[in-house]
Amino acid sequence: MIEERTIKIFGARQNNLKNISLEIPKNQITIFTGVSGSGKSSLVFETIGAEAQRQINETQNSFVRNRLMHLGVADVDKIEHLNVPVIINQKRLGGNARSTVGTATDIYASLRLLFSRMGRPFVGYSNVFSFNHPQGMCPTCDGLGYINSIDIDKLFDKNKSLNEGAILFPTFQSGGYRWLRYANSGYFDNEKKLKDYTKEEWELLLHAPEHKPPRPTKEWGKTVQYIGVLPRIKNSILKKDSREHTLRRTDLQKIISSGACPDCHGKRLNNKILYCKIVDKDIADCAALPIDDLLIFIQSLSSSLYQTILHELEKKLKNVVTIGLQYLTLDRTTNTLSGGESQRIKMVKHLGNSLENLLYIFDEPSVGLHPKDLDNISQIIKQIKEKGNTVLIVEHDPDLIKIADHIIDMGPLSGIHGGEIVYEGSFENLKTSIGKTGEYFSDKRTFKLHPRKWTEIFEIKNASLYNLNKISVKLPKDILTVITGVAGSGKSTLVGKVLPSQFPEVIIIDQSAIIGNSRANLLTYLDISNEIRDLFATSNKVSNKLFSRNSEGACPFCKGLEIEKIDMAFMDDVEEPCEACHGSGFRNDVLQYSYQKKNIVQVMNMTVEEAAVFFMNQVFSHHFNLLIELGLGYVTLGQRLSTFSGGERQRLKLTIELNGKGKVLILDEPTTGLHPADTKRLMAILNRMVESGNTLIVIEHNLDIISQADWVIDIGPGPGKYGGQLVFEGTVKRLMEDKVSATAKYLRRHVHGISQ
Repeated sequence: MIEERTIKIFGARQNNLKNISLEIPKNQITIFTGVSGSGKSSLVFETIGAEAQRQINETQNSFVRNRLMHLGVADVDKIEHLNVPVIINQKRLGGNARSTVGTATDIYASLRLLFSRMGRPFVGYSNVFSFNHPQGMCPTCDGLGYINSIDIDKLFDKNKSLNEGAILFPTFQSGGYRWLRYANSGYFDNEKKLKDYTKEEWELLLHAPEHKPPRPTKEWGKTVQYIGVLPRIKNSILKKDSREHTLRRTDLQKIISSGACPDCHGKRLNNKILYCKIVDKDIADCAALPIDDLLIFIQSLSSSLYQTILHELEKKLKNVVTIGLQYLTLDRTTNTLSGGESQRIKMVKHLGNSLENLLYIFDEPSVGLHPKDLDNISQIIKQIKEKGNTVLIVEHDPDLIKIADHIIDMGPLSGIHGGEIVYEGSFENLKTSIGKTGEYFSDKRTFKLHPRKWTEIFEIKNASLYNLNKISVKLPKDILTVITGVAGSGKSTLVGKVLPSQFPEVIIIDQSAIIGNSRANLLTYLDISNEIRDLFATSNKVSNKLFSRNSEGACPFCKGLEIEKIDMAFMDDVEEPCEACHGSGFRNDVLQYSYQKKNIVQVMNMTVEEAAVFFMNQVFSHHFNLLIELGLGYVTLGQRLSTFSGGERQRLKLTIELNGKGKVLILDEPTTGLHPADTKRLMAILNRMVESGNTLIVIEHNLDIISQADWVIDIGPGPGKYGGQLVFEGTVKRLMEDKVSATAKYLRRHVHGISQ
């Protein structure tokens, strides 16, 4: 039988895809390009990836199937000749305090094996070196490295009595069901201020073990036991597996203080395990080293007996260095990693395997990376292909697009104006194709020859936070300054932490989650929900509450949440669209009311671009025009904020700051997820904001943005301990002539095609 050399897709209609059919070559790198919302992710992840994952899931028994990744059922006629998928996305690794870089990469497992063989004195086999193992973990902190303690000053108001609500925690307040146990115990004068309590009364209130009080009030239940406030909170609420812990998480944060464990000092392991060392280091010392330093230590060791273990550990560490994460430590918890770091950590696992004929799918692996780091990523992707695998990549970065064997350009625009294939073929022919991507590659590169002048500055002197090496920097006011440098060099520390601490007036617009409840959507963020509801109410002469998913219009089954959560016990909950309202969140009878021939669900499903036309004559339509300028025209009005990507969240936050002057704004990689055509539009907005009298400081790797800066500050020269220094400050023209800065090298190549 002749092996098929292409993956064949027939009739793909997922989201905005317009019934497209295509063939994708196997054992090659295919890169999918196109503006945001053009249909790239719909085709690659929600169609090809989802169908490949569904088919592999179907080969497993139900027990295993329920624990595998589920990407939904693709809206496609059929896909032929699929390979087993490996989907490496930007979803943060997450995890709890027990999940670290070491455990996620399996490097810590190899390190445990090494210590169980080479460590002296011998204390046990590899499992006991795990901080998650009962024989290895520190008994004081249970292997977490820190302890949570209740801050008594935050839990109690000593100027109040029990009757006045001296215990500042829900259910312990005056009249609360937990308060009754103290008020009716017979131990306290309920009108007495806590500050006047005797030492014995304080001990009873705080620490008393469970017992039956001798003289309680007549309201005391026959079987009820008394216990102090602190053990009661620890036993009933602090335990992470308790339902109330989840419900009271916000309240707990107000009274809990975390600190390094007093016994293991943050090392997580007990003294017996830490007594075992190789040379002069215990396993926790090794896990706390930057990965490149740990690599040097491992390379310094020699043992003919355990050479295989040393070689395996060295190989794994080198893979992390290759991928540009040498500044991380193995004890770093995974929930502190960025999306880009998480994706690269996932890539590490696949560098050392010998599997072939897999289908690797990447989601913008360039995110958060300096052009220098991208060279390494390019080599890794080529290595994966050379092992006989097929690689599909959704990508915007020009340098990464150039490594493609085959390119599929989606478009021509976003939303309803996208979903088609604009171009298929080699990179060489892309620049002559129609569409935004071809247009970008055919354009001549330029850089800013006439930057704005400045007179006033923000001055940072001798900054030494994290890896900053007593750095002194002048940041000009009233212009556009771009901060550059390789990932981990100290850019965000300098501008995102040191600058705001010294100059509190700066406004940081980053990619962090937007604070709000699970019901928050685009319209609630823009604060125009009421205006749209009023339009429906006036047109139909009914209450505007009918058009709210949080009020009278809410579906009675899902309470307006649009989804039903299925409790999977010890696994993650599964979310399914509500069957009653089909995921709209509204009562079915509300859909009879319309405004300009559209019901409320149809309006909520409109893209921003569609809404700008539909609500053209309304005062609030300017919000939609701003979002279109920022490249968010494809987002729907009812889209929940929790589903926005980091780049989308940042651009949404930017809409709030677009008006006014005299502001000092810090933007952290605002081009994340943007096609070069959208980057050009963003650049126009940034220039407009500066012209309006604002100061903009942008942390960025994107060479199109760097080339148009008024002033550039380059931090480096490397990541982690190799960074934290001022490499360059000045105009783009001067940067182009610099022979030290890595940014300068790649900027010259970008503008002139010159690499040295």
